[in-house]
Amino acid sequence: MLKAQVELRKHATSANKKINEWFFKTDPGQYGHGDQFIGVKVPEVRKVAKQFHDLPFADLKTLLHSPIHEDRLLALLILRPQYERAINLEDLKTQKKIFDFLISNKKRVNNWDLVDQSAPYITGHFAFTNPAAGKKIFALIRSKNMWDRRIAMISTFYFIRQNRFNETIAMAEALLNDKEDLMHKASGWMLREMGKRDLKPLIAFLDRHGNQMPRTMLRYAIEKLPENQRKKYLKTTRK
Repeated sequence: MLKAQVELRKHATSANKKINEWFFKTDPGQYGHGDQFIGVKVPEVRKVAKQFHDLPFADLKTLLHSPIHEDRLLALLILRPQYERAINLEDLKTQKKIFDFLISNKKRVNNWDLVDQSAPYITGHFAFTNPAAGKKIFALIRSKNMWDRRIAMISTFYFIRQNRFNETIAMAEALLNDKEDLMHKASGWMLREMGKRDLKPLIAFLDRHGNQMPRTMLRYAIEKLPENQRKKYLKTTRK
């Protein structure tokens, strides 16, 4: 066991284990079924990540391939600042290494929080600055794997922050008929964030697709709109 794993386990409690198992839906038939938790809160995982901020890829791979959810989260909370340092240093070689490493191990980024802690900051940035990589990331929207599709959708968060919305719109359109509620939430969330930057593309999307949008996607997307507009779109959406 790595020293980082030993340190992480010092913060585990049985009470938090039960909470995490409930929160991440680990019962049979739920999206998190089979995931294992030891019961460490996210702020404690972040503290351990700061202690072991310079872990090499070999150790990060060990963490990512652990069956323990908090180990995988720890790997990503170490990897993300490593990538951000590479951005600040304009170290394109390291950025590519981290991106390639993450993509080659993406099967281990297999819950919504793991995607959300990495996609907007690593895959999103690299896709924005490397169009060929962007095509690869956004092609994941057609994957049968829900977490791949979430990577594609949430990666557009970086684009939104740069006031570029075409990718978010395209991903949201591709997910209109997705069967997973978690994907409806992801799409609605990104559309809402887009609307906070620029209301026009959000309204255009709602006018074009409002009656096709799953209820959850729509509710997330219109959350910040005035009440009269929310009621208008809620009347037209499908259930």
